[in-house]
This record gives sequence, structure tokens and C-alpha cells, in this order.
Amino acid sequence: MELTVIILTHNEEMHIERCIKSLIPISNKIHVIDSNSTDSTVEIAKNLGAKVFTNSWINYAKQFQWALDNTNIKTKWVMRMDADEYITDELSSEILNLDELFFIKNEITGLYINRRVHFMGKWIKYGGYYPVKLLRIWQFRYGKIEDRWMDEHTILSHGQTTELKYDLIDDNLNNLSWWIQKHNSYASREAIDVLNKRHNLFDIESIEKKLSPKKQDLKIRWFKENIFLKLPKFLRAFLYFCYRYLFRLGFLDGKYGLIWHFLQGFWYRFLVDSKIEEIYYLSRKNKKSIKEIINKEYGFRI
Repeated sequence: MELTVIILTHNEEMHIERCIKSLIPISNKIHVIDSNSTDSTVEIAKNLGAKVFTNSWINYAKQFQWALDNTNIKTKWVMRMDADEYITDELSSEILNLDELFFIKNEITGLYINRRVHFMGKWIKYGGYYPVKLLRIWQFRYGKIEDRWMDEHTILSHGQTTELKYDLIDDNLNNLSWWIQKHNSYASREAIDVLNKRHNLFDIESIEKKLSPKKQDLKIRWFKENIFLKLPKFLRAFLYFCYRYLFRLGFLDGKYGLIWHFLQGFWYRFLVDSKIEEIYYLSRKNKKSIKEIINKEYGFRI
């Protein structure tokens, strides 16, 4: 299988070597899309044989779609990776031994891969957090990225999907202060998507029209938009944490699991609701539209 791997970067010198080295056995076409890093990310990537492009950052969806549209991809297949991820030797071997004839016969145009999250060196196995199945490899001509500010997926216009057996690892090596800052940014972007769902601030092409109802990513999206977001603000963060930590056995992940499930399952969700409430407050206070507040106070362009 010939494939091009796309990695988005900004100051990823801590991770990029690990990521690229894990990918070299399966591809000699690794495209790094850098958003003006000030560390040695670009130098490391080039030294490892990656082709580096530079494009200013707006959000993940627009950056990745820019990569699909502007980096002269010649391979039939494309793979999406984050810089703080790497693939296991087992997944590498599985990809190398994929049967192209099977894909042609069954009209397979997309491959789901299990993501295994590590946090403070701990594999987060419980709380409904493993396995998370993500569409990470697809036929280039049939795939595009949802135009969303957060939680964007790949949309396939044609064909069927199948699942690979082995995992990729998500293991960010930055400290907790960095993690909190990153999720603070995520919360702003997710608040924009929630408000867009309510007020039609901008158009998006939704994944719901493209995926089988059996797929995990659609189930998660359906639960989020039809149940979770209809619960009372702030209370829903508490209920979600209880669901993950108690009913989905998150407590079995130990003390680092407690930190993960509390911050990612409660604090982050509470922060999203707080930002939504703040935007409404500022809109009323300043007598400006929600879109104006988002653009001015949050620094986004929507």
C-alpha cells in the first residue's frame, strides 16, 4: 500500500522524531505541515526525510484540508497522524501486509485504527476511553475533513470502511501546565461549535450524512449532540464524569487515571460550558452579536 502521511506541527520537537521514525517503515512520503514553529521541529523533520510545508494556523480542520489540497499528493492512500502519536510495530506490520485486492473487491476506501491514550505514562484503559476507533487511513480522492472548530472527522464520499486490529499510541510528553493550556484552547473551539449548532453562525458539512450508524465516531457525535448537550449546563459535566469514572470503571485506571478522567471528563466539559455562558454574557453586556463577541474576545475568524 502506497500512502502519504500528513502530520500537523507547531513546536513539536519533543515528539516529531518519535512519530516520524515509527512511520518510516510504512511510508517514504511523510508531509509535515508546520505552522511557524520556533523550535527545531522543522529541522528534525527534514533530517528524517520528511517534506515540510509551512501554512499559518486557523484551526485543525482548515490546516489539514489545506494539506490535502496543496501538497501535491500522488499516492492512492492518505494517513492522518498527530505529532504526539506513533504507531506500534504490530500496526506497522499490519499495514505493510494489507491486501490491496481485498480493498478493491469490497470497495474499501477507509481504515479505522484503535487509538490508545497514555497519560503520565499510564495507559488509560477504562472510562470508555479504549479503544477509540478513528478513521485514519483513506483513499485520497474520496476523503475530506469536516469544517468544524473542534472534533473534526474525515468524511468519505464513497465506499466502505473496515477496522485494523492494532493500535496507534497517543502519548504527549509535555507537562500538565501545557496540557491545561491546550485544553483551554480546545474548550474555546468547542464552545464555538456548540454555539454554531444553536445559532447557525457558519455552514458546516456534517459527518452524520456520510457515516454508517454503526461506527463509533457517529455514535459519539449522536450522543453528544442529542443527549449530552440537551442536559443542563454545568450539571452535564458532573454527570458525564460520574458516568465515565463510576459506570465505565474509570477508577480502575488508578491515581493517574483519576487525574485524567477528572480533568478531561469534568473540568474540560465544565470549562466549555463556562465559555458558552461567558459569550452569552458579553453579547448581552456589549449589545453585540455572538459572532462579533467570538471574533473580538476570543480572537477567532468565523
